[in-house]
Amino acid sequence: MFEPWGVLVILIVCPLLGGLPLIAWITYALTGKQLSQVGTRNISVSAAFYHGGRFVGILAVLSEALKGVAAVLLTRVLFPEGSFWELIALIALVIGRYWIGKGAGTTNVVWGFVVHDPLVAIFVFFFAGISFTILQSRKVVKFGVLLLFPLFVMILHLGDYPRILAAVALAGLMGWIYTKIPDDMNLPAQEAQTESQGMLEFLRGERAIVSLDEELDAAIVGEKAATLSQIKRWGYPVPKGWVLAPIDDPQMLTEFLQPSELSPLVVRSSAIGEDSEHASAAGQYETILDVTSQEALQSAIAQVQASYNHPSAVQYRRDRGLNDTAMAVLIQQQVQSAYSGVAFSRDPITGQADAIIIEALPGSPTQVVSGKVTPEQYRAFVIETENSSSVQLEGEGRVPQALIKQVAYLAYRLEKRYHGTPQDIEWSYDGQTLWVLQSRPITTLLPIWTRKIAAEVIPGVIHPLTWSINRPLTCGVWGEFFTLVLGERALGLDFTETATLHYSRAYFNASLLGDIFLRMGLPPESLEFLTRGAKLSKPSLQSTWENLPGLGKLLRRELSLEKDFKQDYHKRFIPGLSQLAQEDISNLEPAKLLIRIDFILELLRHGTYYSILAPLSAAVRQAIFRVKDGQIDNSVTPEVAALRSLSAIATDAKQVLLEFEPQRVFEQLKQTPEGEKILREFDELLQDYGYLSEVGTDISVPTWRENPQMIKQMFVQLMQGNEPQSGAKDAINSIFAGKRKRGFVQRRVDIKGRVTEVYSRLLAELRWSFVALEKIWLKSGLLKKTGDIFFLEFDEVRRLITGDDSRLIEELDELVESRRSQFVQDGEIIQIPLLVYGNTPPHPLAPSKLYSDQILQGIGASQGQAEGRVKVLRNLQDVPEIDRDTILVVPYTDSGWAPLLLRAGGLIAEAGGRLSHGAIVAREYGIPAVMDVRGATWLLQDGQRVRIDGSRGIVELSNDLRP
Repeated sequence: MFEPWGVLVILIVCPLLGGLPLIAWITYALTGKQLSQVGTRNISVSAAFYHGGRFVGILAVLSEALKGVAAVLLTRVLFPEGSFWELIALIALVIGRYWIGKGAGTTNVVWGFVVHDPLVAIFVFFFAGISFTILQSRKVVKFGVLLLFPLFVMILHLGDYPRILAAVALAGLMGWIYTKIPDDMNLPAQEAQTESQGMLEFLRGERAIVSLDEELDAAIVGEKAATLSQIKRWGYPVPKGWVLAPIDDPQMLTEFLQPSELSPLVVRSSAIGEDSEHASAAGQYETILDVTSQEALQSAIAQVQASYNHPSAVQYRRDRGLNDTAMAVLIQQQVQSAYSGVAFSRDPITGQADAIIIEALPGSPTQVVSGKVTPEQYRAFVIETENSSSVQLEGEGRVPQALIKQVAYLAYRLEKRYHGTPQDIEWSYDGQTLWVLQSRPITTLLPIWTRKIAAEVIPGVIHPLTWSINRPLTCGVWGEFFTLVLGERALGLDFTETATLHYSRAYFNASLLGDIFLRMGLPPESLEFLTRGAKLSKPSLQSTWENLPGLGKLLRRELSLEKDFKQDYHKRFIPGLSQLAQEDISNLEPAKLLIRIDFILELLRHGTYYSILAPLSAAVRQAIFRVKDGQIDNSVTPEVAALRSLSAIATDAKQVLLEFEPQRVFEQLKQTPEGEKILREFDELLQDYGYLSEVGTDISVPTWRENPQMIKQMFVQLMQGNEPQSGAKDAINSIFAGKRKRGFVQRRVDIKGRVTEVYSRLLAELRWSFVALEKIWLKSGLLKKTGDIFFLEFDEVRRLITGDDSRLIEELDELVESRRSQFVQDGEIIQIPLLVYGNTPPHPLAPSKLYSDQILQGIGASQGQAEGRVKVLRNLQDVPEIDRDTILVVPYTDSGWAPLLLRAGGLIAEAGGRLSHGAIVAREYGIPAVMDVRGATWLLQDGQRVRIDGSRGIVELSNDLRP
């Protein structure tokens, strides 16, 4: 009976012992640093050395060594000394160390094994020391040890099969963990604590030559190299390449490579942070072509590394709010290009979801991105069905059509590989193979915003006041839920960016939600699910296990939902609603109305939590228990309950009025005592459900109490036997069918209905408070029209009440009118795109009213319109004063022009296309740009007034040359 209890103790105590965050506690106590928030975010011995210094590292080693020793000694209390159970205890310890403690468990195993089998440990240490001295490769030694110690166990304990199997299992587990968890030892040594740098450099050894054939970490070698290695492993043609990490000595690599005239190399930047979703850094760093000797290779590597600190690159990072990190260098075999170019898997100007933009030329791709030569341009559309795919092209030139179609399909497939994130691809064709030279996110088309879900939650055109209240409530609660599940993995996520308005409609941030889903371990097609309705596969067992603590917390919230809501319902919501109902708001002053509004918002903050969790809980339970919609009773939901009551009153009314005129129903009912009773019942219903409206989440929409016309129409339609809307019949049917099944699902549906009632009542009270405030301001003349208050944001309403912002009062009429005009304009847009790429979606272009005497045509490279005075710059030698009224006219643009673009109002270039560096930078800064305007530096004169349209690619001229 003792052994089973011993097994149970080992399997429970050892994982908990492994997960005990002693290293984190030690590091935080001595340095104030939280290892979970720095470096690789692992809680490891190497992280303690790296971020805490030598003393902290030594204490970390001792703490983890004690764990390993304790696990073995605990096992000896329960089992005979030297049994295989000691290795099982170490396995359990390592599992806890990895799953809970966020570390690999190497130190635990080393010292635990020393106690378990000193002889095997001595042999392993001896061979490991010799191997490291000879090979100077920590990676080879680390994985080599995992082969050695099971081998020595097998040799020295031949016949002890349980021990041999346990040793193999322990080695396999450690090997698997090494492939899953990054090591702080790989971080730049120069950024470690000073006293640890020498030791880290020694332990790191001389790194083996790293190639694109390996799986690379972007945090060490940059996004460009890591992405190319990934694309190469997917099977796409990528030129053979090698990577020099920021900490590496280039000598070993330069001695290994043998560039020549027949086999030239290209040396490129792969800065950490470059080619990321936050910044492209297009053209900011050097690229050296035609490297044909080892001396030239050494010089090229130095040049590329030095370009990281070039003033324009430093300024670029500063403008984008990027931290200075490090520069890795990518060396590749140079493709002898017959044709080359760039491709955007989405049109960066229009943001259309189906157009692929390709720019191509015979020869090197650097001609295209340099902006010095105007390339041929093509638009392609990939049409893919289950059984076939085809490419339709717009545009003709010297580049073969078949190749352009191949490039289009390549862009299409790579975007799908990156789950719908638009890609900027550099390619080259050598006559036989289409090579991928680079792929990076199109920064100006991120984030991706989706109307899916949002259109259902907050439909229609939304007023600023509604949005300023709904957005923080919704984003805040969703952020709370995601943080609960993700824990420390939620660090760096900005949940305030969950939603936004485009065209005065709500959009959810598909990029952010996709990132959240991936961190939660949901399938990688989550982003495509949000943007294109793709089906989700089941999450892996590993991701479920990783999220188990967070999912457990969420489950506890779900299980206590009914108890928590009932408690809040009786102690918070009912008293609050009663207080609000008894208050006569028609006599309240603005200051007291503001107090009332803040009180309602506090209740809404609690109500929003239930308004999200209750429907989520009901939907999950319904899916788990496979309860059909028709088996659920939705009568607690206020809209359904109101419709049921209205239907019953309409039935009684038909018995009173056997014949009636639809337009005079209410007049006819007044003529009999029975009819008057019907009208009293109708008025009671209006009092009970008067808080409802056509759009429950939009406080700008009048409630039934304010505008009973709609419910009167529904009443007449029910008397005529017509349903007021397509879903009404289903709703009524579900009332009668729903009683067939209750239990777990029904209780959640009932809570959902009560939550909806509370939330809708609070929103109605909020609306009525703002309407009362608006009446006061209309009377005082502060506002001019009914409904003006809904064109203000809540913070502005608060400032107007407190009187803290005199400037706002002065500009109020203009502000309201401007927003009203935009609201009306957005409301007239019939076809709202499902997806919006980037934060500046294209709007319908208004016809030009300016100059008609002369128009220059170019390529629209950065959307928007600007009017100003020309400043012609043929070089960067003599840079004048530039402001937002300046339209720069240049022969071409490269990275050196970036600081000027930041200050200018617009850009006109004689050469280049929408994918050149200047165009990319202009889009990132939000400056309208028109490229490929032939002879612009000669046709246009300093001081001449022009209007540019970066969407249509036109420059409208004036003969006005006044300064």
